[in-house]
Amino acid sequence: MSAPHIWIATNHGAIGGGEVMLLQIAEALRELGRAVTVVAPSHPPALAEAARAKGLDVEVLDAHDRVSWMFALRRWDRRHREGILWCNGLVPAAATAGQPNRIVHLHQYLTGRNRLVAALARLRAIATVVPSRAVAETVPGSVALPNWTPAFTASTRRREAGGPFVVGYLGRLSADKGVVVLAEALRILDDRVPGGFRLRIAGASRFADRRSDDRIRESLAAIDALTETLGWVPPQELFDSVDALVVPSVVPESFGLVAAEAMAARVPVIVSDAGALVEVVGEGSGMAVPAEDPRALADRIERLAGEPEDTTVAQFARWQEQFSAEAGGQRLRALLGEIPALRDGA
Repeated sequence: MSAPHIWIATNHGAIGGGEVMLLQIAEALRELGRAVTVVAPSHPPALAEAARAKGLDVEVLDAHDRVSWMFALRRWDRRHREGILWCNGLVPAAATAGQPNRIVHLHQYLTGRNRLVAALARLRAIATVVPSRAVAETVPGSVALPNWTPAFTASTRRREAGGPFVVGYLGRLSADKGVVVLAEALRILDDRVPGGFRLRIAGASRFADRRSDDRIRESLAAIDALTETLGWVPPQELFDSVDALVVPSVVPESFGLVAAEAMAARVPVIVSDAGALVEVVGEGSGMAVPAEDPRALADRIERLAGEPEDTTVAQFARWQEQFSAEAGGQRLRALLGEIPALRDGA
Protein backbone atom coordinates (compact mmCIF):
# COMPACT_ATOMS: atom_id res chain seq x y z
CA MET A 1 0.00 0.00 0.00
CA SER A 2 1.35 3.42 -0.92
CA ALA A 3 2.18 5.94 1.77
CA PRO A 4 -0.73 8.27 2.60
CA HIS A 5 -0.96 11.90 1.59
CA ILE A 6 0.12 14.27 4.38
CA TRP A 7 -1.75 17.54 4.90
CA ILE A 8 0.00 20.07 7.15
CA ALA A 9 -2.40 22.54 8.77
CA THR A 10 -1.01 25.78 10.15
CA ASN A 11 -1.71 27.57 13.42
CA HIS A 12 -2.45 30.79 11.51
CA GLY A 13 -1.69 32.54 8.26
CA ALA A 14 1.14 34.74 9.55
CA ILE A 15 4.70 33.47 9.77
CA GLY A 16 6.32 32.88 13.15
CA GLY A 17 8.71 30.25 14.43
CA GLY A 18 6.15 27.44 14.18
CA GLU A 19 5.29 28.37 10.62
CA VAL A 20 8.97 28.44 9.64
CA MET A 21 9.14 24.85 10.86
CA LEU A 22 5.94 23.96 8.99
CA LEU A 23 7.55 25.02 5.73
CA GLN A 24 10.73 23.11 6.51
CA ILE A 25 8.81 19.98 7.45
CA ALA A 26 6.79 20.20 4.24
CA GLU A 27 9.97 20.56 2.17
CA ALA A 28 11.60 17.67 4.01
CA LEU A 29 8.55 15.46 3.41
CA ARG A 30 8.72 16.32 -0.27
CA GLU A 31 12.43 15.43 -0.31
CA LEU A 32 11.51 12.08 1.23
CA GLY A 33 9.13 11.43 -1.65
CA ARG A 34 5.93 12.00 0.33
CA ALA A 35 2.86 13.68 -1.15
CA VAL A 36 2.32 16.78 0.97
CA THR A 37 -0.06 19.76 0.95
CA VAL A 38 0.00 22.84 3.18
CA VAL A 39 -3.44 23.85 4.49
CA ALA A 40 -3.70 27.56 5.35
CA PRO A 41 -6.29 30.33 5.85
CA SER A 42 -6.89 32.98 3.21
CA HIS A 43 -6.05 35.80 5.65
CA PRO A 44 -3.41 36.68 6.43
CA PRO A 45 -1.98 35.19 3.24
CA ALA A 46 1.72 35.22 4.21
CA LEU A 47 2.08 31.50 4.90
CA ALA A 48 0.18 30.39 1.82
CA GLU A 49 2.27 32.72 -0.34
CA ALA A 50 5.52 31.50 1.23
CA ALA A 51 4.52 27.87 0.65
CA ARG A 52 3.68 28.53 -2.99
CA ALA A 53 7.00 30.36 -3.43
CA LYS A 54 8.73 27.12 -2.37
CA GLY A 55 6.76 25.18 -4.96
CA LEU A 56 4.61 23.42 -2.36
CA ASP A 57 1.02 22.36 -2.99
CA VAL A 58 -1.35 24.61 -0.99
CA GLU A 59 -4.98 24.27 0.04
CA VAL A 60 -6.40 27.67 1.04
CA LEU A 61 -9.57 27.85 3.16
CA ASP A 62 -11.64 31.00 3.44
CA ALA A 63 -10.95 32.33 6.96
CA HIS A 64 -10.19 35.76 8.39
CA ASP A 65 -9.48 35.16 12.09
CA ARG A 66 -8.73 32.33 14.51
CA VAL A 67 -12.36 31.34 15.08
CA SER A 68 -13.30 31.27 11.40
CA TRP A 69 -10.07 29.39 10.65
CA MET A 70 -10.88 26.71 13.22
CA PHE A 71 -14.42 26.25 11.89
CA ALA A 72 -13.25 26.21 8.28
CA LEU A 73 -10.52 23.67 9.03
CA ARG A 74 -12.80 21.31 10.94
CA ARG A 75 -15.45 21.51 8.22
CA TRP A 76 -12.86 20.82 5.50
CA ASP A 77 -11.26 18.01 7.51
CA ARG A 78 -14.52 16.15 8.04
CA ARG A 79 -15.68 16.50 4.44
CA HIS A 80 -12.61 16.36 2.25
CA ARG A 81 -9.46 15.11 3.92
CA GLU A 82 -8.05 11.73 3.00
CA GLY A 83 -4.71 10.73 4.48
CA ILE A 84 -2.85 12.13 7.48
CA LEU A 85 -3.41 15.58 8.97
CA TRP A 86 -0.27 17.05 10.56
CA CYS A 87 -1.60 19.68 12.98
CA ASN A 88 1.23 22.19 13.21
CA GLY A 89 0.23 23.87 16.46
CA LEU A 90 -2.46 23.77 19.10
CA VAL A 91 -5.05 25.68 17.02
CA PRO A 92 -5.43 23.12 14.20
CA ALA A 93 -5.13 20.28 16.71
CA ALA A 94 -7.97 21.70 18.81
CA ALA A 95 -10.06 22.47 15.73
CA THR A 96 -9.90 18.83 14.60
CA ALA A 97 -10.02 17.19 18.05
CA GLY A 98 -11.31 13.62 17.94
CA GLN A 99 -10.70 13.17 14.23
CA PRO A 100 -8.65 10.10 13.23
CA ASN A 101 -5.25 9.90 11.58
CA ARG A 102 -3.79 13.12 12.97
CA ILE A 103 -0.35 14.10 14.20
CA VAL A 104 -0.41 16.82 16.87
CA HIS A 105 2.73 18.98 16.74
CA LEU A 106 3.05 21.25 19.78
CA HIS A 107 5.72 23.95 19.54
CA GLN A 108 5.41 25.51 23.00
CA TYR A 109 5.29 24.46 26.63
CA LEU A 110 1.72 23.87 27.76
CA THR A 111 0.63 26.25 30.50
CA GLY A 112 -2.67 27.21 32.09
CA ARG A 113 -5.79 26.25 30.16
CA ASN A 114 -3.71 25.15 27.17
CA ARG A 115 -2.98 21.93 29.06
CA LEU A 116 -6.67 21.04 29.03
CA VAL A 117 -7.05 22.17 25.42
CA ALA A 118 -4.10 20.00 24.42
CA ALA A 119 -5.50 16.97 26.22
CA LEU A 120 -8.70 17.31 24.21
CA ALA A 121 -6.81 18.09 21.01
CA ARG A 122 -4.79 14.89 21.31
CA LEU A 123 -7.87 12.63 21.36
CA ARG A 124 -7.44 9.93 18.68
CA ALA A 125 -4.12 11.43 17.53
CA ILE A 126 -1.67 8.84 16.22
CA ALA A 127 1.33 10.77 17.57
CA THR A 128 2.24 13.92 19.48
CA VAL A 129 5.42 15.68 18.40
CA VAL A 130 7.32 18.34 20.38
CA PRO A 131 10.53 20.28 19.59
CA SER A 132 12.82 19.14 22.41
CA ARG A 133 13.45 16.59 25.14
CA ALA A 134 12.68 19.27 27.70
CA VAL A 135 9.15 19.68 26.36
CA ALA A 136 8.72 15.92 25.87
CA GLU A 137 9.29 15.45 29.60
CA THR A 138 6.20 17.59 30.26
CA VAL A 139 3.93 15.98 27.64
CA PRO A 140 3.46 12.27 28.40
CA GLY A 141 3.52 10.04 25.34
CA SER A 142 5.09 12.66 23.08
CA VAL A 143 8.17 12.26 20.91
CA ALA A 144 10.86 14.90 20.42
CA LEU A 145 11.53 16.11 16.88
CA PRO A 146 14.09 18.91 17.34
CA ASN A 147 13.73 21.91 15.07
CA TRP A 148 16.28 22.55 12.37
CA THR A 149 17.39 25.54 10.33
CA PRO A 150 18.51 26.25 6.80
CA ALA A 151 22.19 26.88 6.18
CA PHE A 152 23.52 30.38 6.78
CA THR A 153 26.54 32.08 5.28
CA ALA A 154 29.47 32.24 7.67
CA SER A 155 29.49 35.59 9.46
CA THR A 156 31.67 38.19 7.77
CA ARG A 157 32.35 39.99 11.07
CA ARG A 158 36.02 40.55 11.87
CA ARG A 159 36.66 42.37 15.10
CA GLU A 160 39.18 45.17 14.80
CA ALA A 161 42.18 45.02 17.09
CA GLY A 162 41.35 46.96 20.21
CA GLY A 163 37.77 47.50 19.06
CA PRO A 164 34.72 46.79 21.22
CA PHE A 165 33.27 43.30 21.50
CA VAL A 166 29.79 43.49 19.94
CA VAL A 167 27.07 41.40 21.56
CA GLY A 168 23.97 40.63 19.48
CA TYR A 169 20.37 39.96 20.41
CA LEU A 170 17.73 38.77 17.94
CA GLY A 171 14.05 38.41 18.78
CA ARG A 172 11.09 39.87 20.57
CA LEU A 173 11.90 42.63 23.05
CA SER A 174 10.17 41.51 26.22
CA ALA A 175 11.08 40.84 29.83
CA ASP A 176 10.50 37.08 29.49
CA LYS A 177 13.11 36.95 26.73
CA GLY A 178 15.69 38.28 29.20
CA VAL A 179 16.34 41.67 27.61
CA VAL A 180 16.42 43.33 31.04
CA VAL A 181 19.03 40.80 32.21
CA LEU A 182 21.10 41.36 29.08
CA ALA A 183 21.00 45.14 29.51
CA GLU A 184 22.19 44.82 33.10
CA ALA A 185 25.01 42.49 32.00
CA LEU A 186 26.17 45.13 29.50
CA ARG A 187 26.05 47.79 32.20
CA ILE A 188 28.24 45.59 34.41
CA LEU A 189 30.68 45.01 31.55
CA ASP A 190 30.90 48.72 30.81
CA ASP A 191 31.72 49.40 34.45
CA ARG A 192 34.53 46.84 34.23
CA VAL A 193 35.87 47.80 30.80
CA PRO A 194 34.55 51.23 29.72
CA GLY A 195 33.92 51.21 25.98
CA GLY A 196 34.93 47.57 25.68
CA PHE A 197 31.49 46.17 24.85
CA ARG A 198 28.53 47.15 22.73
CA LEU A 199 25.04 45.73 22.22
CA ARG A 200 23.34 45.42 18.84
CA ILE A 201 19.63 44.53 18.98
CA ALA A 202 17.49 43.20 16.15
CA GLY A 203 13.84 42.94 17.11
CA ALA A 204 10.83 44.81 18.42
CA SER A 205 8.38 44.67 21.30
CA ARG A 206 5.70 42.84 19.32
CA PHE A 207 3.28 40.86 21.54
CA ALA A 208 4.74 42.37 24.74
CA ASP A 209 2.50 44.02 27.31
CA ARG A 210 2.79 47.61 28.48
CA ARG A 211 4.52 46.77 31.75
CA SER A 212 7.11 44.71 29.88
CA ASP A 213 7.58 47.54 27.37
CA ASP A 214 8.25 49.99 30.20
CA ARG A 215 10.82 47.70 31.81
CA ILE A 216 12.61 47.18 28.50
CA ARG A 217 12.63 50.90 27.76
CA GLU A 218 14.10 51.74 31.17
CA SER A 219 16.76 49.03 31.05
CA LEU A 220 17.92 49.98 27.56
CA ALA A 221 17.90 53.68 28.39
CA ALA A 222 20.49 52.96 31.09
CA ILE A 223 22.91 51.67 28.42
CA ASP A 224 21.79 53.89 25.56
CA ALA A 225 25.36 54.96 24.73
CA LEU A 226 26.33 51.29 24.25
CA THR A 227 23.32 50.16 22.25
CA GLU A 228 22.29 50.14 18.61
CA THR A 229 18.71 49.09 17.83
CA LEU A 230 18.16 47.82 14.30
CA GLY A 231 14.49 46.88 14.39
CA TRP A 232 13.44 43.76 12.49
CA VAL A 233 16.20 42.74 10.07
CA PRO A 234 17.12 39.44 8.40
CA PRO A 235 19.12 37.24 10.82
CA GLN A 236 22.11 37.17 8.47
CA GLU A 237 22.39 40.97 8.67
CA LEU A 238 22.77 40.80 12.43
CA PHE A 239 25.10 37.80 12.36
CA ASP A 240 27.44 39.68 10.02
CA SER A 241 27.80 42.52 12.53
CA VAL A 242 28.29 40.88 15.95
CA ASP A 243 30.99 38.94 17.74
CA ALA A 244 28.56 36.79 19.72
CA LEU A 245 24.83 36.21 20.12
CA VAL A 246 23.12 35.99 23.49
CA VAL A 247 19.78 34.25 24.12
CA PRO A 248 19.10 35.26 27.74
CA SER A 249 15.51 34.04 28.24
CA VAL A 250 14.19 33.91 31.79
CA VAL A 251 11.22 31.62 31.03
CA PRO A 252 11.64 28.12 29.61
CA GLU A 253 12.16 28.02 25.86
CA SER A 254 10.74 25.03 24.00
CA PHE A 255 13.72 25.03 21.62
CA GLY A 256 15.91 28.00 20.65
CA LEU A 257 15.74 28.53 16.89
CA VAL A 258 17.70 31.79 16.97
CA ALA A 259 20.57 30.08 18.79
CA ALA A 260 20.68 27.30 16.18
CA GLU A 261 20.64 29.85 13.36
CA ALA A 262 23.60 31.70 14.85
CA MET A 263 25.49 28.43 15.23
CA ALA A 264 24.87 27.79 11.54
CA ALA A 265 26.34 31.23 10.77
CA ARG A 266 29.41 30.44 12.91
CA VAL A 267 28.57 33.09 15.51
CA PRO A 268 29.38 32.08 19.12
CA VAL A 269 26.20 31.66 21.15
CA ILE A 270 25.67 32.10 24.88
CA VAL A 271 22.29 31.04 26.31
CA SER A 272 20.53 30.94 29.64
CA ASP A 273 19.60 27.59 31.14
CA ALA A 274 15.87 28.20 30.60
CA GLY A 275 14.13 25.17 29.14
CA ALA A 276 15.63 23.58 26.04
CA LEU A 277 18.27 26.21 25.29
CA VAL A 278 20.98 24.07 26.89
CA GLU A 279 19.97 21.23 24.54
CA VAL A 280 20.76 23.47 21.60
CA VAL A 281 24.27 24.57 22.63
CA GLY A 282 24.99 21.23 24.27
CA GLU A 283 25.25 19.95 27.81
CA GLY A 284 28.73 20.55 29.12
CA SER A 285 29.57 23.12 26.45
CA GLY A 286 30.07 25.83 29.05
CA MET A 287 27.97 28.22 26.97
CA ALA A 288 24.92 28.28 29.26
CA VAL A 289 24.55 30.53 32.30
CA PRO A 290 21.87 30.64 35.00
CA ALA A 291 18.75 32.49 33.89
CA GLU A 292 18.10 35.85 35.58
CA ASP A 293 21.75 36.20 36.61
CA PRO A 294 23.23 39.26 34.84
CA ARG A 295 26.57 38.95 36.61
CA ALA A 296 27.05 35.36 35.46
CA LEU A 297 26.12 36.45 31.94
CA ALA A 298 28.57 39.35 32.08
CA ASP A 299 31.32 36.99 33.27
CA ARG A 300 30.68 34.58 30.39
CA ILE A 301 30.64 37.33 27.77
CA GLU A 302 33.86 38.81 29.15
CA ARG A 303 35.56 35.43 29.10
CA LEU A 304 34.45 34.80 25.53
CA ALA A 305 35.77 38.21 24.47
CA GLY A 306 39.12 37.81 26.17
CA GLU A 307 40.14 34.23 25.53
CA PRO A 308 40.72 32.34 22.29
CA GLU A 309 38.17 29.52 22.23
CA ASP A 310 37.06 26.87 19.76
CA THR A 311 33.44 27.79 20.39
CA THR A 312 32.63 28.71 16.80
CA VAL A 313 34.03 25.50 15.34
CA ALA A 314 32.43 23.29 17.98
CA GLN A 315 29.02 24.96 17.72
CA PHE A 316 29.00 24.85 13.94
CA ALA A 317 29.84 21.14 14.05
CA ARG A 318 27.00 20.61 16.52
CA TRP A 319 24.60 22.46 14.21
CA GLN A 320 25.62 20.27 11.27
CA GLU A 321 25.12 17.11 13.28
CA GLN A 322 21.94 18.06 15.14
CA PHE A 323 20.09 20.98 13.58
CA SER A 324 20.90 21.18 9.86
CA ALA A 325 18.32 20.36 7.21
CA GLU A 326 20.09 17.04 6.63
CA ALA A 327 19.85 16.13 10.31
CA GLY A 328 16.21 17.22 10.43
CA GLY A 329 15.37 15.14 7.37
CA GLN A 330 16.97 12.06 8.91
CA ARG A 331 15.00 12.51 12.12
CA LEU A 332 11.79 13.03 10.18
CA ARG A 333 12.42 9.87 8.17
CA ALA A 334 12.92 7.94 11.40
CA LEU A 335 9.72 9.38 12.87
CA LEU A 336 7.69 8.39 9.82
CA GLY A 337 9.03 4.86 10.14
CA GLU A 338 7.88 4.67 13.77
CA ILE A 339 4.23 5.55 13.05
CA PRO A 340 2.36 2.60 11.45
CA ALA A 341 -0.27 4.80 9.80
CA LEU A 342 2.47 6.73 8.02
CA ARG A 343 4.60 3.72 7.23
CA ASP A 344 1.96 1.37 5.90
CA GLY A 345 -0.85 3.67 4.81
CA ALA A 346 -3.86 4.98 6.73
